[in-house]
Amino acid sequence: MAESVQSGLVQAVQVAREVAARPSANGVSFAAFGETGIEAAELERLVQAVPSSVAAALARKTYYFVPLAMAEGRAGESSAHRSGKEETMISPVYTTELADLAICHRNVALGGGAKESEGVFISTRLLNDRFSLAFEFFINVGHAFVEETGVPESFSELAWSHAVADVRGETSQDAWEGRAQAMSGGERTPNDGKPRIDEKARTEYLEAAFSDAVAIYMLSLGVDFDYSELREREYPLLAPQALAERLRVVARLFPPNPDYEFSIRYRRRA
Repeated sequence: MAESVQSGLVQAVQVAREVAARPSANGVSFAAFGETGIEAAELERLVQAVPSSVAAALARKTYYFVPLAMAEGRAGESSAHRSGKEETMISPVYTTELADLAICHRNVALGGGAKESEGVFISTRLLNDRFSLAFEFFINVGHAFVEETGVPESFSELAWSHAVADVRGETSQDAWEGRAQAMSGGERTPNDGKPRIDEKARTEYLEAAFSDAVAIYMLSLGVDFDYSELREREYPLLAPQALAERLRVVARLFPPNPDYEFSIRYRRRA
């Protein structure tokens, strides 16, 4: 711990104790600490993009926007191989040395009895553009929301129809792999020749697809972006029409807050 003090690092739990979190107008609890590189008004606008009906399920979460979050350990130790049990440390400033040890976010238990609260510490200086920062935040919100509420039947039916119809691509690596596992690698039942369904994997796939859709929907409220910006190398992105169908379902379930607009444009205006 002596090295941490000398380097200016602060325990995440100490940040949570000393920095006053506040609720956005939608009810999401958040705070900023250190040299985040984000203007207060911009951060407020980002957090407020979470629809109030989604925010209501996040009562035990507080989102801390910090320059860098990392697990305490030897400087040469790769964060990818840590167990997650190390103390989470926060740097109030950005340095290239600490950035090599930091990760996009760390979840930290903050106590609170039977309904234990949790802090989500997001490294703003690792996410060096508004799109990346917004997506990291909304992905965390999406996963937390689905953990609390599950997947609505209307979305499950739509997403599963895409899987059965073999619509191209998916919304994340987890959803892509879960969908393949749910379809059991192409195995067929002996009676009717239809794909054998792995029900556990199907549930996990639908949860992943729904949390992705919620995150992408909120991203569309907070940031103007192109479909192509969602692409990743590891898996093919869900076809535009299918993605639009999923986002429309989410928008009907969770309407935007005042001053936010949901729209899909297949061709950007000149």
